[in-house]
Amino acid sequence: MSTELLTELVEAGVHFGHQSRKWNPRMRPYILEEKNNVHLINLEKTVEQIDRAAAFLADLAAKHKKVLFVGCKRQAQDAVREAAEATGQFFVNHRWLGGTLTNQETIRRSVARLDYLEGIEKAPEFKKMSKKELASLARERTKLQLRLGGIRALDRQPDAVVIVDSAREHIAVNEARKLRIPIVAMVDSNADPEVIDYPIASNDDAIRSIRIILKRLIEPMQAAAK
Repeated sequence: MSTELLTELVEAGVHFGHQSRKWNPRMRPYILEEKNNVHLINLEKTVEQIDRAAAFLADLAAKHKKVLFVGCKRQAQDAVREAAEATGQFFVNHRWLGGTLTNQETIRRSVARLDYLEGIEKAPEFKKMSKKELASLARERTKLQLRLGGIRALDRQPDAVVIVDSAREHIAVNEARKLRIPIVAMVDSNADPEVIDYPIASNDDAIRSIRIILKRLIEPMQAAAK
């Protein structure tokens, strides 16, 4: 095991879990110790999980499969978008709309609505609209761009989802499980690793921790896709 990688993970605070009173007992195998009422994650196991998840994602990338990155908390938004863009994949980083995976018909209608709003100036009715109507449509367009911009070209179910904070994004987890879509996810000490196919025990609240985990996942994907 690379000492350099372990040092990098420690420096990024990947080993810091939640307060011990907030833990999920199913995370017991991945907890190293409790210190100052905070659970510390066993990074040796984290490294093993990263390797396993990265190999899985690299295999998908080599086969040109579709991967959806998900992370809507503020700390994850930029990192999730950047990871998806770096690998030519898809992302949701502002709000998970219920049915994103399980109700594709509704999502496609919303994407069609976004297409219409973005081309509203070419519509015959445009010149008849008041400033108030146009301002309302502009707000709707901005909202849809934030929520759908990363998945508008996703025309079918993804072959895997990569989630930052499986506890927070439980709706995405539930939808993926219902459709039997493999899940790679950062699971903190308050999460249930047993509902994740490729759990990665890690601090999912710190920006540096999120970035380093995603970096270690996407680099093999980029290499495999060449």
